[in-house]
Amino acid sequence: MRILLSGGGTGGHVYPLLAVVEHLRTQEARQHHEFLYLGRADSIEQQLCEREDLPFQAIAAGALKEASFGARLRSLAQLAAGTVGSLRALASFKPDVALVSGAYVSAPPAVAAWLRRCPVAIYLPDMEPGMAVRGLRRVARRVAVSFPETAAHFAPGQAVVTGYPVRRALFETPRADALRRLELSPDLPTLLVMGGSQGARAINQAIAKQLRRLLGRAQIVHLSGHWDISWLREERAKLRPDLQARYHIHAYLHQIADAMVSADLVVARAGAATLAEFPAAGLPAILVPYPHAGQHQDR
Repeated sequence: MRILLSGGGTGGHVYPLLAVVEHLRTQEARQHHEFLYLGRADSIEQQLCEREDLPFQAIAAGALKEASFGARLRSLAQLAAGTVGSLRALASFKPDVALVSGAYVSAPPAVAAWLRRCPVAIYLPDMEPGMAVRGLRRVARRVAVSFPETAAHFAPGQAVVTGYPVRRALFETPRADALRRLELSPDLPTLLVMGGSQGARAINQAIAKQLRRLLGRAQIVHLSGHWDISWLREERAKLRPDLQARYHIHAYLHQIADAMVSADLVVARAGAATLAEFPAAGLPAILVPYPHAGQHQDR
């Protein structure tokens, strides 16, 4: 079976697709699968696909919720170009099904698949559909959702409650190995701080104010996002050498499964990925809902 994949912008839209690929690849002895991932160039989806040895092709994409009229026109032009690029990719790859996970980058591949009469399935990781999924639900045969309440946003019989696909590493990684790979001490409690793949300034600022107090009791793995990494590194440089050694800060960490398995407690946004993966890793969590997520993270 040939499967076209698309979704991106954040890790929460990419990781569930990679978990599906991981599972299907374990079934190779019974059925051969080929994959092609369509996403933006120089994006998190491209980085993750390269790490997973997953064929990737870049397409144009634009977000329609831009504020200005000119920006919306540019986004429409990018969406049109992305749809043309997706049609070319589909003509060459000839997929049997398209699986997309939302975010505006998935719109051109889904529309192109629909135009070529290729079945489209959506995986929605969030409690409520965003703009892209609300638009694409008309072209989708099935929508896989994580929560029973989410099915009400779709036509009767269209949604299927599947839960969130979780990577095997969260179940199979020995904690001692994860600690060693991240150069963490097995003798100290570990606090994991993360605001999603793009970071969260409010969480970063709160942790920075309490660094000395927290580092006196634990080691910290802090995934800050790219926007705040510079000033947080400056804060780290102000610490005593022994406390600096306990503060492990990264803009982004590909070994996120190792970080979760290593941690004793996590402070994070209440995204769909975290709600699924923290319980899978047996990780207690303090969740900070994103204030601009339409309140669905509060639920």
